[in-house]
Formats: sequence, structure tokens, C-alpha cells
Amino acid sequence: MKIVHEWLSELVPGIPDDVETVAREISLRGFEVASVEHGVIDFEITANRPDCLSHAGIAREAAVIWGEGRLKAASTGTRAPAVPVGAGFSRPDVPVAPGVPVGAGFSRPDVTIESPELCPRYAAQLFEVKVGPSPDWLAARLEKAGVRPINNVVDVTNYVMLEIGQPMHAFDLARLRGGRLVIRGSRAAEKITTLDGVERTLEAGMLVIADAEGAVAVAGVMGGRESEISGGTTRMVLESAYFHPPSVRATSKRLGLRTEASTRFERGGDVNAPLAGLARAAALLAKIGAAQPGAVVDVYPVPRRPLELPLRASRIRRVLGVTVPDDDVPRILTPLGFEVRTGTEGTWQVTVPSFRVDVSREVDLIEEVGRHFGFDRIPVTFPTLAAPQAAPDPRIERERRVRTALAAAGLSESMTFAFVERAAAEPFCAGGFQPAAIANPLSEKFAVLRPSMLPGLIDSASHNRRRGRKDVRLFEVGSRFAAAGESRAVGLVWTGAGNVPNWSAQPRPVDFFDMKGAVELLCAALDVRDLEFAPSQAGFLVAGRAGDVTSGGAPVAVLGQVLPAIAESRGFPAGEEVYVAEIDLDALVTRIPGAGLRAESLPKFPAVVRDLSVLVDEALPAAVVRGTIRSAAPEILQSIVEFDRYQGKGIPDGRISLSLRLTFRSPARTLTDDEVDAAMTGIVERLQRDHGAERR
Repeated sequence: MKIVHEWLSELVPGIPDDVETVAREISLRGFEVASVEHGVIDFEITANRPDCLSHAGIAREAAVIWGEGRLKAASTGTRAPAVPVGAGFSRPDVPVAPGVPVGAGFSRPDVTIESPELCPRYAAQLFEVKVGPSPDWLAARLEKAGVRPINNVVDVTNYVMLEIGQPMHAFDLARLRGGRLVIRGSRAAEKITTLDGVERTLEAGMLVIADAEGAVAVAGVMGGRESEISGGTTRMVLESAYFHPPSVRATSKRLGLRTEASTRFERGGDVNAPLAGLARAAALLAKIGAAQPGAVVDVYPVPRRPLELPLRASRIRRVLGVTVPDDDVPRILTPLGFEVRTGTEGTWQVTVPSFRVDVSREVDLIEEVGRHFGFDRIPVTFPTLAAPQAAPDPRIERERRVRTALAAAGLSESMTFAFVERAAAEPFCAGGFQPAAIANPLSEKFAVLRPSMLPGLIDSASHNRRRGRKDVRLFEVGSRFAAAGESRAVGLVWTGAGNVPNWSAQPRPVDFFDMKGAVELLCAALDVRDLEFAPSQAGFLVAGRAGDVTSGGAPVAVLGQVLPAIAESRGFPAGEEVYVAEIDLDALVTRIPGAGLRAESLPKFPAVVRDLSVLVDEALPAAVVRGTIRSAAPEILQSIVEFDRYQGKGIPDGRISLSLRLTFRSPARTLTDDEVDAAMTGIVERLQRDHGAERR
């Protein structure tokens, strides 16, 4: 918001002549300064302070600092008494010219509100106008504020918006078919050509201002070309309204049309500003000789009562940590537009002005007091600890171990949005579950909550792949949102080379076992080692190159090659293999050893290692073979590791040769060959009986 120092000086007595000083002091009250140039201060106004998207809004802040709580007259004359608006409420801080005649022989504007929930208040005034260029002082002031002068009528509406924050729009009465204004929801596929010359197709329910035949303005966003003011306009209807902020925001977003008016309306305007805006515009038009005001109509079906809040000195002291003198509370709040009534000692009853949409609780009032009392005056003290500090959330340490393990394995951490494209999410939804839709997405790229960590990771890998990065290894730790609710998971994606190229080894493409190794490494980092792998039926993975991982019978992960059709749809080259894995951290946590974990001394006695090669059916999973060996072996069997799988010459069709390394050790003595031989014999006999295995 560009604030002209000269303009601000007219509203606040005692403001310093030095623009830099003004910018610095106001910035200390919570307003970031983007730039200071040629007597203009550009403030970054946060979304919760729409009241400060005007000179009057910043003037209220400045009045606390320099004006001793007083706002001076505007450039059109002396400050008039409060402008009555609605059911007995008033706007005492808006500068308007006194004695402006209304109803001078004109009929009242014909206004009908069909959607009062989207337009709680609509005011309009008739004018007899003479359109022409604006006087130099008005054009120069607008240009300083960053607005291009157009003509005296349009320039006055822009001036009022910049001064008091009330957007307005002027209609050529002669071009309003039927001479009436209807505020209603748009019809499906209704069209309007806006002031920028673009024909727009409206969705059903968008709020529009219509005449007897069709839409003439998109409410709160932009007017229509058919009813705009031109050089031949002699009578106009000036609109000043309050529109429902979410409605304006949704319409502006869907039309891709953002304007100064929509910026103000969508953040929350002042329901009591429409009449004040008309009065100010009428005064300016009369001052420059551009118009003769006529009758005013104010349609306000359900007047709103002002919000009243209690304020306690004890609560101020508790929240701010410092005692604010009682006299400072009304001194600060009154210039900001609040009505303060003093109660019993140390208490106040505060009426919140309608333009302060960000104030709804006592703590909001305390924030206002703190801003202007000075945060720099609050002493730096460490709060007294009444209880021992809580232990850190164990999830933080677990996820740190996950990140360390995967980074050590050569993967790079990715950070993607929890919002993804619907087409990217749907292949990863199980059991007919539809991804949770975002009510008001930023774009179709962020339309739904991710049901899995994989859609965003696959897109990130594709993004890198399309930019010349052939070997991509990524992981991400985060939340996913499925039918069972929100859960924590880690996703992995790997494409390109499976090993790091070097002088002694040629690169080879990544395969299933590379990803399997990464999953095993991650689980080992969390001390989960009793993993079982089985073929997976996941619909997004290639059959035969996909596996489900369980621990203690509970599913903890899934891994495999992404279907080529999915990979290609996300931008990967045809034929490129992409491997992924997703580990359920919440499920894995239940398998981490807890209090039962104990330390053991290093082995005192040597191990005995025996290799075993057997012929088994090619469809028999290695995990089943391992399970049979463990059930048949005595307790001295310490570990089983597969080290070879062969199928080819010398091996019957339908059979494979599986080689395993068995390690035997006793914690109490040195094993003899007879003991180990007996164990091997029992193992082979069990394999022969259960699986028809043959020892080679």
C-alpha cells in the first residue's frame, strides 16, 4: 500500500516532515516497509489488516504516535460530524464535507438484493455528472499513489478507495437496461465483458450486479464494459457496498482476475463504510464541479451490532509481561477507532469498530496496546519454570535417524507439498478411496491431499530427470492422508544407475534389490531386523517386481518398480525403470525394541560357518526356505544369508539352485564338528520333507 506523505500529513497533526522517520516509526508498530521513494512510503500490509489498505487506516496508527489521538480535516474541507450508517452505528473518523445535498429532484435508485448472504449491504446514489479530466492536484495525488488518472468521476472513486479504503464503482444510468440494479448469483455460463475488454464466462453462483437483462459487473472484482462511464455520460449511479469476503476471493481466483477492489473486499471490508464512501465521493465531486448529487438508497437487511469486549489490566500484565499504565490504554485504543469505557479499577469495556475485522478477543486488544506501548519496552526475562521440561517427542529423534541413514546411503532429501494433482494421486489410492479434495486449491496442481508420499517424489524425480539428471535418488519424510486418516511415512524413489560409477566398475541400472537393500538399511537403523518379504499386489507396481514387507506379521512397507504407464504420465522417458518404496513409520515404530533391549558382551567362542546349496522350486520364496531352516535348526544357529541363486545349465526346468551361508555359535562353549553336522543333517531332512529340496 503506497502512502503519500503529504496526504498523510493532512490527516494527522504533528507528523514529522522527514519521510524516513515516519516510515521507521510506523514500521515499529508492525508494518513492514517495502520502500521509501519521492515522499511515498510503500507498506506491506498483512492479510489480517484490510483497514490499513488506505491512508485513513495508516493515519489512525500515526495519530497514536504523533497526533495526540486526533485526525485532522481532509483536503476537501472541515471534518463533518459522524456519518450515520445502519442501525444507529457511526463512522466518526471519516473526513467528509458537510452540507452535501441529497435527493435533489432525482428518483431513488432501484436496488434489489437477491443474495443477502453474499451482499449484506448495498448503497447507491444518483448523480448528474459532467465527465472530464481531473484537476491537477487530484491527478497528481493519484499518480503518486500509483494509480493512473482516467477521468474526474473514476478518479474520485479511486481517490475515496485510497483515502478511506472503500472501493466504489460508477454505472452509466442510461446504459443500465431497465434502470435497475439486482445483486444476485450468476447463472451457469453467463457471460460478461469486463472493463479490461475480456469476455468472461461466469460459473453459477458467482455474485454479480445485474440490470434487467444481464450482468453488468462482477461484484467486488471489476465492472462491466457495457455500463462503464464515458465522455457522454450525464447521469450515473455510484455503487458503494459490502460483499462477503470468501465470495469475492473465490470469484477473483476462479476468474484469474485480481484488482485493487477485490484485494480489499476479499480480506474483509467495513460493513459500515458504504454510506461514508458515498458522502466522501459526493463531497469531492462537488468540490471539483464534476457532479450534482441526488438521492441515496441504502439496502441493509440485517444490521450488525458492534462487538464489545472486556479488557483487564491484569490480563495485559500477564500476556505482555509488563505493567502498562491505566491511562495509556484509552490513549492507545481511542485513536485506533475503539470506543473505550472505563469500568472498575483496571478494567475497560471496549467497542470494536466495524473496520477492525481482525479483533475478536481480549488478547487482540492486548496486542494493539502492546504494539503502541512498544515491544522494545518489554523487559527481556526468562519465564519461571513451574515444572520440568517435557521430554522431546520421540518421533523427532526417530525421523532424524531415518534422514541420517538414507542420506548416508546416497539419497538426497526432498521436500514436496502435501497438496498434489488429482491425476498424480489417484493411482496410489487403495480400495476405491478418493483423495481428500482441497476446498479452495491454489491451482489444479494442488487439488488434493496426498494419499501417499510417492506422487510428489515421483514428480520431483521426473523434474530432475527432464533437466539432465540421469541418476536420481530421493527420499522424503512426511504425512500422508488416506482413508484411515493421517499417518507418518517415508518415501523413496530411485532411477538411473544402481551404483556409483568409478574406474573399477561400470554403472548398472537400478533394480529391485537395490531398493530392497535401502529398505533393509532403513529398518536396521531403527533396530527392526525381523523383516519378511512377499510378492505385492499393489496396483501401481509391476507384478513380479514388487514386494510387501512385514515385521512380526504387521505390514510396514511396500516397494517395487512403478508401472511404466504411470512413470511416463509423470514425464519419465519411455522404457525408463523407476523404483519406489514407502515405509509406514507409525507401523514400524511398534516393532522397535523398547525396554527389553539389553547389552551383551562380545562372543567368547568361535563361530562355525557352513554353506548349503539346495535345489528347490523356482516359485518357492527364499523367505519360506529361511523359515524352514530356522524351525529345524537348534538354538546354536545364529544367522542365515543367501549368497547365490542360479538357474540354467545343469539345473532341471522349474528348479533353481539356492545357496545359503549358515553361521553356528554357542555363547557357552566351542562347538564340535559333530554338533554342527547333526544340525545340518536335520536342516536338510526338513527341507527335503517340506519342499522336496535336493542337496547339491
